[in-house]
Amino acid sequence: MKLIFNIITFLSLCTANSQVINVGNEFAIKTIKQAIAKANNGDTIIINKGTYKEGNILIKKRVVVLGKGYPVLDGQSKHEVLSIGTDSVVVKGLKIINSGHSALNDPCGIRVYDSDNVVIANNILDNNFFGIYIQNGKNCIVKNNAIIAYGEDEQLIGNGIHCWKSENLQIIGNKISGHRDGIYFEFVTESVIWRNIAKNNVRYGLHFMFSHNDSYITNVFKNNGAGVAVMFTKNVKMFNNYFEENWGDSAYGLLLKEISDSYIFNNRFARNTSGIYMEGTSRVKVEKNVFSANGWGMKIQASCMENEIVNNNYLKNTFDISTNGSLVLNTFNNNYWDKYEGYDINRDNIGDVPYHPLSLFAVLTESNPSTMLLYRSFMISLLDKSEKVLPSITPDNFIDNSPLMKALPL
Repeated sequence: MKLIFNIITFLSLCTANSQVINVGNEFAIKTIKQAIAKANNGDTIIINKGTYKEGNILIKKRVVVLGKGYPVLDGQSKHEVLSIGTDSVVVKGLKIINSGHSALNDPCGIRVYDSDNVVIANNILDNNFFGIYIQNGKNCIVKNNAIIAYGEDEQLIGNGIHCWKSENLQIIGNKISGHRDGIYFEFVTESVIWRNIAKNNVRYGLHFMFSHNDSYITNVFKNNGAGVAVMFTKNVKMFNNYFEENWGDSAYGLLLKEISDSYIFNNRFARNTSGIYMEGTSRVKVEKNVFSANGWGMKIQASCMENEIVNNNYLKNTFDISTNGSLVLNTFNNNYWDKYEGYDINRDNIGDVPYHPLSLFAVLTESNPSTMLLYRSFMISLLDKSEKVLPSITPDNFIDNSPLMKALPL
């Protein structure tokens, strides 16, 4: 009881000693740097509406920085605008524009250096090289920010939200467009990416590298160079996301490269060149997803093994499945294939005839892309019909033994 009383007394003293510092033309303190110099740990700095051109602003005190009327912090295309170098800083309600552009030091709109428990929320970041960059941070929150850039070449623009060597991050409700990658994780663990919208980015909507035990849930990845790339990673959960309109010669909704022990559940892949492209993956479960109107629903390379594809809907794809080899070490069960022409005598909603989702034409196209010129021709239709009756080229064990007769209500 005495300990609780002492804690309450300490918190009360801290609150009593904190101050609110207003910044603006109508106040005694005109610049943000003056306010930071005057502030103590626990103070609140309110930046009033206006434009502030102060070069690089460094925060090394545990303060709350609040914008009133979205004041503009302008880097004048020369500087990193806001740098955070201590724990427990809060930054809300600012408009941060025009950072410098340099591939040598990666200037940012907001950058967190080796600090924990930082909150960056409800800001607008416009025309910065990198938007928000968290470097070696723990328990940081990046929430409800609008991050906009105008990149056309991935070499000339940074990432919207860039996180490196960090853990327990929450990336929530941000809207990111026009960057190299919308969100980038490298050596980031135990973190969640939730309810973000990444669209019209030059390379990826989301890019994972060496980032284990993370989850991304209910995000939208639309019209990026490619949707999402998850590489050299294990134990990733991917739930309830939308991968839409990621078109291009080597584009896809989701690229899985050298990942293992992960779960892809209840996502929608619509109008992508490839819904999912899998290379070197193992022990990945793909369950209750919808693949609709893609060029390829899934491309599963021969280097993949022990993956389970179950209870998915395949609708109106040019090719549902494709592979580049004859060895099949993955399983397909209880999927709905709109191209399935089997029957169900006992009416249990499971086809009585197994389904071979890998068409002969898909095999030919994988080895010789120019054969796509013959798509929808009578000759190719005849070949596919013949292959279904007398399989000879497609692998015998590339098969769904229990195809569904009706699409799942996903």
